[in-house]
Amino acid sequence: MLVRPGATRQPLPMRHLFSSSNPLRLSSRCCANLPRPVTESRRVLTTGIDSRPWKKKSFRALAGFERNLATALEEHRPFGDDVPFQGLPSHMASPYQAQESQPPLHALRPFNAYDDPLILGEQKAYPPRLRINQLGIPGDLDEMLSLFQACVQVNRLDRAALVLKRFEKLQTLESHQAMELHNQYLQGRVAQLEAEPESKKAEEVHKWFELHIRERLPITPITIAYMLKTTLLTSTGKKLKARVDRYMSMMPQQSATEPLDLGEVLTSEDLSTIAEICPTYYVPETDFGAVDAEAAANEGDTFPSDSSDRSMQKDTPTGVPEVRGTPQKGMGLKSLKTTLSLFSELPEGLDIAALPPAQRHEVQAKLERDCVEAAIARWRDENESLMKMGLNSQLSTPSLNSKLYDWQQALEARLAQEQAKVEASEKAPRKSLEDLDRCLYGPHLLQSPPNRLAAVTILSALSILAMHGADKGVPVATMVQQLAKIAEEDIRAQSLANSLPNAKSRARKQQNARHLMRVNDSASKQSPETSTTTSTSTAANPALDSQYSSLEARWPLAIKAKVGAVLLGALLDTAKVVVYREHPDTKERVAQAQPAFTRNVQFKKGRRVGMIQPNRTLVELMKREPRGEALARHLPMLVEPVPWSKFDKGGFLSTPSNLIRLKNHEKDQRIYAEAAIERGDMEQMMKGLDVLGKTAWRINRPVFDVMLEAWNTGEEFANLPALDPKIPIPPEPDSTDDPMKKRLWLRAVKVAENEKSGLHSVRCFMNFQLEIARAFRDQTFYFPHNLDFRGRAYPLPTYLNHMGADHMRGLLIFAKGRPLGKSGLSWLKVHLSNVFGFDKASLQEREDFATKNLENIFDSADNPLTGNRWWLRAEDPWQCLATCFELKAALSSPNPAAFVSHLPVHQDGTCNGLQHYAALGGDTWGAQQVNLLPGERPSDVYSAVAQLVQEHVRKDIENGNDFARAIDGKITRKVVKQTVMTNVYGVTFVGAKKQVHKQLDSLYPDMEKETGVSSTVLASYIASKIFVALSTMFRGAHDIQHWLGEIGSRVCRAMTPEQLDRLAEASGEVVVKKKVPKGGEEEFAAQFRNTLVWTTPLRMPVVQPYRKSSTRLISTCLQNLALTTSDRDDPVNRRKQLQAFPPNFIHSLDASHMMLSALECHEIGLTFAAVHDSFWTHAADVDAMNAVIRNSFIRIHQEDVIGRLKSEFEARYRGSIYRAKLDATTHVGKKILEHRKKHRLTIKEELLQERRRQVLLRSIDPEEVRQGREMVTPASIFEALATPDMVASDVDAEDLVASAEEEDGDLDAAATDSDGDIEEALEAAESADAEVDAASPDLTKSDDEQRHKRFLEKAESFGVALAENAGTNYFAQSMHGDLEKPTKKRMAQISLWLPLTFPEIPEKGNLDVTKLKESKYFFS
Repeated sequence: MLVRPGATRQPLPMRHLFSSSNPLRLSSRCCANLPRPVTESRRVLTTGIDSRPWKKKSFRALAGFERNLATALEEHRPFGDDVPFQGLPSHMASPYQAQESQPPLHALRPFNAYDDPLILGEQKAYPPRLRINQLGIPGDLDEMLSLFQACVQVNRLDRAALVLKRFEKLQTLESHQAMELHNQYLQGRVAQLEAEPESKKAEEVHKWFELHIRERLPITPITIAYMLKTTLLTSTGKKLKARVDRYMSMMPQQSATEPLDLGEVLTSEDLSTIAEICPTYYVPETDFGAVDAEAAANEGDTFPSDSSDRSMQKDTPTGVPEVRGTPQKGMGLKSLKTTLSLFSELPEGLDIAALPPAQRHEVQAKLERDCVEAAIARWRDENESLMKMGLNSQLSTPSLNSKLYDWQQALEARLAQEQAKVEASEKAPRKSLEDLDRCLYGPHLLQSPPNRLAAVTILSALSILAMHGADKGVPVATMVQQLAKIAEEDIRAQSLANSLPNAKSRARKQQNARHLMRVNDSASKQSPETSTTTSTSTAANPALDSQYSSLEARWPLAIKAKVGAVLLGALLDTAKVVVYREHPDTKERVAQAQPAFTRNVQFKKGRRVGMIQPNRTLVELMKREPRGEALARHLPMLVEPVPWSKFDKGGFLSTPSNLIRLKNHEKDQRIYAEAAIERGDMEQMMKGLDVLGKTAWRINRPVFDVMLEAWNTGEEFANLPALDPKIPIPPEPDSTDDPMKKRLWLRAVKVAENEKSGLHSVRCFMNFQLEIARAFRDQTFYFPHNLDFRGRAYPLPTYLNHMGADHMRGLLIFAKGRPLGKSGLSWLKVHLSNVFGFDKASLQEREDFATKNLENIFDSADNPLTGNRWWLRAEDPWQCLATCFELKAALSSPNPAAFVSHLPVHQDGTCNGLQHYAALGGDTWGAQQVNLLPGERPSDVYSAVAQLVQEHVRKDIENGNDFARAIDGKITRKVVKQTVMTNVYGVTFVGAKKQVHKQLDSLYPDMEKETGVSSTVLASYIASKIFVALSTMFRGAHDIQHWLGEIGSRVCRAMTPEQLDRLAEASGEVVVKKKVPKGGEEEFAAQFRNTLVWTTPLRMPVVQPYRKSSTRLISTCLQNLALTTSDRDDPVNRRKQLQAFPPNFIHSLDASHMMLSALECHEIGLTFAAVHDSFWTHAADVDAMNAVIRNSFIRIHQEDVIGRLKSEFEARYRGSIYRAKLDATTHVGKKILEHRKKHRLTIKEELLQERRRQVLLRSIDPEEVRQGREMVTPASIFEALATPDMVASDVDAEDLVASAEEEDGDLDAAATDSDGDIEEALEAAESADAEVDAASPDLTKSDDEQRHKRFLEKAESFGVALAENAGTNYFAQSMHGDLEKPTKKRMAQISLWLPLTFPEIPEKGNLDVTKLKESKYFFS
């Protein structure tokens, strides 16, 4: 939540835990049940029992209830097993619990999925959006919250008061939420009075309290603290005493002797004044000598500030060459170098890790500051340097950087004018539509100074253009939303940076934090130890420690659109570039200033779309000068990351970051994650992230030196692209040739230009990486991590991290080394073989491979660029070179076993997703292929699949298939690898075809010429065979995948009990006979809002974010924007939910496996890093890590993972009713159709009727149960005559991997709408032949076997269909009428409401997962 800079933020109340010899009376207040940190620096007041000099007032109306808690001094004992901590979150209770009662972090916590899932009820119905009123206050809840917070921050408190009044009128907030907003308002008023103490303004605050707070809202201690502060600032004499006495009488006391949390509102002087007015209070003297000493030490530890405009070029240390920059006019990378310039001021070889902690934190805080100011300074410097030479920056240089300062100045002036107009609009007595708009977005625009807002707008616009392609343009809606998003993030970062106290102010706040104690008999009898314990606590920053507030709103869509449109409109009007043209008559070179950006309209898919097009001159400038200004927030950390403790607290010191990466600020995942953190369920995941963040890294200097030398040559080297790549362009055909040749030539030219542009972009990106690596070459650094919504961990620094490409991994080593010991040298050799590409052999063969190549290894280490360059033949050359350096150093040492190695050694899983699927399905054959079972040599699933595909190809050759002949002998491991790897993660058939096509073009570029068959068609044929091979090899996994899709489908078509209750209340459950309307299915689809939620083995809730977005038309100063918006009320996107569920579920399992391994490795003292399914540690510790990896996998899969998932779904969606489908030709289907023909109920009426039946059946009244059993509904007919497996599955296994030709309709419109036309369905059922009935599900022996057989038949027939159509001409066939449109036969189906149940789990194979311990190649 943003607050006014300089004003203290309202902290949440805190309960101090302490002992007393007197009974305590604990009064519950509005926030008393919220969890609060135990040790936190706050100014508090403490009173004695029943000794208040003023009239005691009752607070029962505000508190709601009171409860007694009795303790006795003689019963006091240290915290231990007998102290109950069940009421506290785990992060509060754990420090006090006995050590033996806490299981190790790497152990799976007991979890009853049926009785203990995290279930959050549906949110309260969103209040309707009202119009903006005549005062310019909106009627939308989110817009009002955002406007209020912006007004408070920019000191527009009069308008903030108007928002509060409208909230009061609409009554859309709970009382405690309204009190939270009022406290923010009082906070702003107090800050205003501190700046200008005026009695008139103070009287307004007192009046506001009386009219809007005292009798209406639950007063908190912070509220009273603000009112006391207002009184102390402006009142004197009797009025001061009377008001202090009155407000103290309103203080909501937690207990008779318990301190009150007053935040940082009142100073020690204020407390002393209160003690003088109320003589029964006193301020105890506390020894603050240690605090003063610490403050002095902190002041002495300050790091000398460096000049922000000093270029790194000036202070280049000797012996370390500069990184050769990509050629560009002006100063393309100067801002990056400015950000990193503090490293150039350090002595060569100095590691900042050797500095005192305070200095390291200060350096880290500097690095986290963004370089917007640095960018402005750079633009100004270059502009001034040109002006000194007498040159006009607009006319005399083709550099973009020199123009940006002129843009910034012009845009700053324009935004300053706009901000002035905002103030005029707010004061206008009669507001026009334009004034009302400014009243809405104006306070948000005022949150940032014009110069910074202008720079952010310019940098963001150029960055957005670069990401979308400078020459392609960007849709106006995209540009508007992105500009507003980046501006909002920048404003939040500024606010957080301003709220961070420095060491000096932190120590001062500690010194001022004292307690006012009541002087009475009980207080005087307190032991000194008790008093000291109560009055000492550690300082905490309220801005960082505050809980996530339900009222903390991001900018709503409408405000984003309006702010973004203002920024974009101002940029369009002010940004100019100079274009040179030749005069047609005089042939002179003429310069003309033109807009840098233009807005035009294009037609896309029949719609008019506004586009932002950059000037062609600007495009050329952008291609020459990569932008690097937004780099500062993405650097590694020089100190250990802040441990994760809340959703938005952890990682960087001051840069805001979330525990879980949210797409479009997804609400569901955050709500569930916050609740899980509150319950203690996220402890293991957060501790795991802390473990990953504590791994210290350094730059591998030998590799860096070689890479830098190779880079500076400008030639292509390993994976480093050339500075000026030579892309051949075919000669232009003669104009008299076939026009088709001209078209093909133009296409080839475009492909060549795109390839060259792509290589240039890659080199620019690597340029940034090498600049960062050069700056950090002598430093120890860390990578803070966070999670995606499935639980996978990712490093927050974008450019330099261990998840990068080969050159980045080769550059990184562990900062802490470990002696190789007995096995370390062998593992170093195995690691070299792995990165070289010799990784399919046995471990001994890999070790022998390295031993046989020792001569090449030594040559690579001694002469990496001038020797035989053996290391360049490796699959991962830079990692191979790093291993060569390490091996040579170890073997050259007197005792290799004592050599201290820093190189990370990798252990990679064998297609980890298939490993999890094989364990879930119990597939023995599949488990053997992915090394879950022991073997003498490593199995290679990719080679096994390639061999199986080749066998199918040979069968097709015997049947005369031309496609099979064309690819015979060409099915290699590399052709199938990517598709096999991604199949388990939900690759579509189209995606698989593209993957195979890419490999075919790479391995056999002339295949089409040699075979006469298009490589695209051959890729489709091969992809179908790969799917057949996988379904055969992993039969159990295939069945599990279908089962996951089926339960997901049912959840996505279900109505929750809460929805059913609201529907019943709204309708009154009146059932009337009438004609059934058509189209009811589609209309009802909007009610299906259940997204798929499950819990990982580490108890992290996973919420799939796929919903159908709606469109909202918003008017802006540029144009009307049709923007997509999504909310928890939107219906789910069923197709995306189903396609994503199986792969996301597997991702959540492999994420849990990695986290468990990280926690256990940390506990036994191993250094650990991971890239998803690749785990890294020191060579000496590989054996220990391998044991941990295997034990973690076994612990996960020894439990019934799928059974627990089913139990969780049954508990989570208990009482729901879903829309099922049934074959209309069966006996049951005909009975239901006859019932509907007789009763004629709508879909809604049938649903309410079924709900009524379920309510009666669940009743404890036998009579009601009897009534429920006598009710006749489609569901009761189904239950009486059918079996559960007769429910038609609308999910086939191939549907989970096949690509849809068109977007899924609201409710599968392709299916027969039986309810819409019952007679038609009855006719279809009666005319169906007996063969259909014979194949119906109720007579089928095994539904799984039939489904698997259908899948194989479809896939096998795909190649035959391709062969039959090979060489045919679609146009000719259609003209002669020979082409028949393919029709998909569907059996007649009916839909009905059934209680939500889930199918039986597929039978599991007999795989013994514990045998994994004996497998040497599970991870190797």
